[in-house]
Amino acid sequence: MTRSFENKVVVVTGGTSGIGLATAKAFIEAGASVFITGRRQDALDAAVKAIGGRITGVRGDMANLSDIDRLYDAVQQRHSHIDVVFANAGGGEFAALGAITEAHYQTTFDTNVKGVLFTVQKALPLLRDGGAIVLTSSTTSISGTPAFSVYSATKAAIRNFARNWILDLKDRQIRVNAISPGVTDTAGLNDLFGGGDQAEGTKAYLAGLIPAGRVGQPDEIAKAVLFLASDDASFVNGVELFVDGGQAQI
Repeated sequence: MTRSFENKVVVVTGGTSGIGLATAKAFIEAGASVFITGRRQDALDAAVKAIGGRITGVRGDMANLSDIDRLYDAVQQRHSHIDVVFANAGGGEFAALGAITEAHYQTTFDTNVKGVLFTVQKALPLLRDGGAIVLTSSTTSISGTPAFSVYSATKAAIRNFARNWILDLKDRQIRVNAISPGVTDTAGLNDLFGGGDQAEGTKAYLAGLIPAGRVGQPDEIAKAVLFLASDDASFVNGVELFVDGGQAQI
């Protein structure tokens, strides 16, 4: 991999597993200094050890504004600015209409929408002019999934953050793009699908619906994130890039 992010400072939220972990590792390999967040200290420590290099872990829940402040305080102790923010922390659970609780709604929106909003907004004083923001959306932003409406609504909100924030940030030449993964082989997805043989069976079924004939891998999503954050994407702004093997395009 080229050292296209040499001496750049990158923040990756939700960086202890799956897409966030793979992307943090890719940024490190490309020469960046990277800060990752995670809610559990043990998982954060394991991720920092697995990634290696100029990686710093900051424990925090991005739905909690004081934790976001602690993240940027940690960055500011070592660096004068940020070059890239990858607002990736998020998650969801199945709940069909009729069974949606207030707690389910609140937790999902706090993590996926409130967390992303304030992760980006609180980064702005440190984010350099001409920097890049990448938001994690999902193919669910444009397609229906049974019992997944609350999560899907949050990801549609993320996509629209990108559309609007490019206008708010145009004078600073800060680009904002959304990455929308399809079915990706992560521990979080396995948990969502019930784990074990049940998860494997569900992934095999979904693979049959994907034109590429398989589910995606976290490092494939990471490569797309690095493209959107790089100078190679200097005229790419406000887009939703689907990395889904073609599933959302048919």
